[in-house]
Amino acid sequence: MVHKRVLLLIACITLCQLVGVAGSFITMPNIPGWYATLVKPGFTPPDQIFGTVWTILYILMGISFFLVLKDGVKNREEKTAVAVFMAQLAINFFWTPVFFAWHALWAGFLVIVVLWVLIAVTIALFWRVSRPAAWLLIPYFLWVGFAAALNLAIALLN
Repeated sequence: MVHKRVLLLIACITLCQLVGVAGSFITMPNIPGWYATLVKPGFTPPDQIFGTVWTILYILMGISFFLVLKDGVKNREEKTAVAVFMAQLAINFFWTPVFFAWHALWAGFLVIVVLWVLIAVTIALFWRVSRPAAWLLIPYFLWVGFAAALNLAIALLN
């Protein structure tokens, strides 16, 4: 039983990290060129901060997801929580090509607002299944809120 839980934990963290890794293949080529030419607000963190923060957030997301899955998904409420988590994870990835590959600043803002709302819904649904799982998503919610403000400021400035 413990062995299966460890494997599930690793799988949950890996799933979330894969979203970040896949996104980095889109993001990284655009940083020195297109992104460097954008006018950015004064509250923009240094580029190297983003990778570190996202790595930590994806780990927390994976642990959170594990806490919801570890005892099995038995009822409708748990199934809904899992479905919304997966939806927000997909939207999380989708923001990257919209913003970095397509250079669509306003569309990126729209996508990140949808993501932020889905994270809030995920937290509410996880709260009913596992309060620690919900708490682990709070830093993610806060960071995406900050990222949405940054996306908006970049869109307004460019």
